[in-house]
Amino acid sequence: MALAQAISLSAEPRRQRPAYDDHVDLMHVRDVGGNSHPIRSQKAWQSRRSHILEGLQKVMGRLPDRTHQTSLDVRHIESTQIGTITRQKLTYQTDHTGRVAAYLFLPEAGAQTTPGPAVLCLQQTNRAGKLEPAGIAGNPELAHALHLARRGYVTLAPDYPGFGESDYDFAPRHGYSSGSMKAVWDNIRSVDFLLTLKQVDSERIGVIGHSLGGHNAMFTAAFDTRLRVIVSNSGFTRFHKDDVPSWTGPRYMPLIRTRFGNDANRIPFDFPEIIGSFAPRPFLAIAPKRDRDFDYTGVLDSIDAARPVYQLYAATASLQGVYPDLKHSFPATSRARADKFLDTHLQHTPPK
Repeated sequence: MALAQAISLSAEPRRQRPAYDDHVDLMHVRDVGGNSHPIRSQKAWQSRRSHILEGLQKVMGRLPDRTHQTSLDVRHIESTQIGTITRQKLTYQTDHTGRVAAYLFLPEAGAQTTPGPAVLCLQQTNRAGKLEPAGIAGNPELAHALHLARRGYVTLAPDYPGFGESDYDFAPRHGYSSGSMKAVWDNIRSVDFLLTLKQVDSERIGVIGHSLGGHNAMFTAAFDTRLRVIVSNSGFTRFHKDDVPSWTGPRYMPLIRTRFGNDANRIPFDFPEIIGSFAPRPFLAIAPKRDRDFDYTGVLDSIDAARPVYQLYAATASLQGVYPDLKHSFPATSRARADKFLDTHLQHTPPK
């Protein structure tokens, strides 16, 4: 898929994009006059999808312009052998003010004769940053990058802004209105890096994350359709079933407070719309029933709301929710469900 197709909004002028009060009814689209029309085609859905991305940017700030992006300028810091897997520490330039440090995992040398699948592995809220998904520190159940590399995936684990080795300070001079958009942009550039590797099939790149990583994965995949499979564990609920002020810190979306008054009714997007924006790409939400951070019933609501969009694409089997009787965690049982989902959708070459 061409980059212009993968990351775009719409040619429709921003000022003409209508607002929506209902973020659960995804099967209507508004015209420039504000009139509502039922969605009966994929073309009509794409118009609504562009309105959803506009809603995200009203809260996160504008997605940076690809035409002015910097060179990645990849720098390799060190290489470590872990059995048959190679772990490389590297940094790359994502914008004009900073670099991102990440761990790259390459499966067994010589075993891969053609480009294969890759997964972007995003951290939870943890000052150790990429060390946890890399399996170097923190909870071993969250060592996504190491775990999936052992299953044959190329994996990449970057620092979230302000964590790990990132010295990002969330100041306005960097050009971002939110930490969420800075993270989205860093992740988009991380996908750019993965696509420079001969070991990676551009049609088979996924993303996975727990908690912060779970919604970070979703935000990124909404904007970047090169991420073909999305897995979010304990990552979200509907704003109406959440502690809205918890989303307003500098690492997230301060405009929820300053522009929208911490009012779920005024926030111009919600998670049902984000999930709808993925269609027909495979999406798995794992939402523990005893999660005190994210009410699993809001995940049920969101999946149900997005299902008609997937039906437009005859892809309802690609939209899945799992609701284990667990707390806010990602144990081996949940990991097995994620593994199966990723294997089903990434461990084969899709038709051209």
